[in-house]
Amino acid sequence: MNPLLSTKEVARLLNVNEKMVYTLVAEKGLPASKVTGKWLFPRHLVEQWIETQTINYPDTGKLQPCQQGILILAGSNDPLLDRSISLFNSQIKTPLAVFGNLGSMGGLRALRQNLCHIASSHLLQEDEEEYNFDYAFQELDLMPAVVNFCRREQGILVAEGNPKKISRVADLAGPGIRIVNRPLGTGTRLLLDREFKKAGIEGEKIDGYGDEVHRHLDVGLEIVAGRTDAGPGIGAVAGLLNIGFIPIRWERFDLMILKDRFFDEGIQRFLSLLHEKAFKQLCKKFSGYDLSLSGKMIYPDANDREQRTEDRGQMTEDRRQRIGVRSQMTADRRQRTDDSGWGAEDK
Repeated sequence: MNPLLSTKEVARLLNVNEKMVYTLVAEKGLPASKVTGKWLFPRHLVEQWIETQTINYPDTGKLQPCQQGILILAGSNDPLLDRSISLFNSQIKTPLAVFGNLGSMGGLRALRQNLCHIASSHLLQEDEEEYNFDYAFQELDLMPAVVNFCRREQGILVAEGNPKKISRVADLAGPGIRIVNRPLGTGTRLLLDREFKKAGIEGEKIDGYGDEVHRHLDVGLEIVAGRTDAGPGIGAVAGLLNIGFIPIRWERFDLMILKDRFFDEGIQRFLSLLHEKAFKQLCKKFSGYDLSLSGKMIYPDANDREQRTEDRGQMTEDRRQRIGVRSQMTADRRQRTDDSGWGAEDK
């Protein structure tokens, strides 16, 4: 079992007071579970939460162009994308395409850190209509080029015949139901947590909520093995494993590429695959996919672009103010040290 932290231990880990910990739980989604009136915090979930809140990663250097022999994709997991990478490698000898399963947020961070050429993502925005743009804007200095890979159906995977009679997200909180989950930072986990919130359910109280697997297929395999009753996943997995599926919504699954390398030969070769007959034939082996937007450039709404520009200006001003406050605090501490007579030599 993963170690649990107390409120005091989390406060020490985050370097905040205990009252702020409760605020982070209520307003910022800090993972927590209330047991017999006492808050407990799974350490691995707290660490994942810290990771998802991190901005301004240092630049790790320029990624080598695809022509050097390797095309790196990273981000959200998808069975059709896995098969497409295999198809690409069978048709094209160079570059070799490889995939890092990091979740949607992990893919954006990898793109930011120049660790991949293409990031795959399906992060639903607050308006519950658009995908990915707001998250990319927050994570990256510049808006990347966005190309749709597919649309796919998200929902709840259940056992064949649906023996637990699950018909909606709220049923997952029922007695005798155990679920398996996806990690923080994945678009699927984001969607599930949002659906729990709309239903007035505390996910942490559901049996198995903290048990995480890293692929949609793994959720299905846990159900087939009888170790769990349900879990979030896509309809394609239900078709592959012949298990039940409760749909929630269709979503857009996009590929994101930094604009300064969009026309790299290897990237263009991979994107051209999305227009080929072999790719469309590959998709027919699955259920729960829609290729009507596949291979097309996706653009944010003009009004959204203006709002994001205003938000970025406000974020910059907020950072300047915080830096000013920190500088003043540092100056105050130095003044107090001088006043007390404790200089460096006295120590």
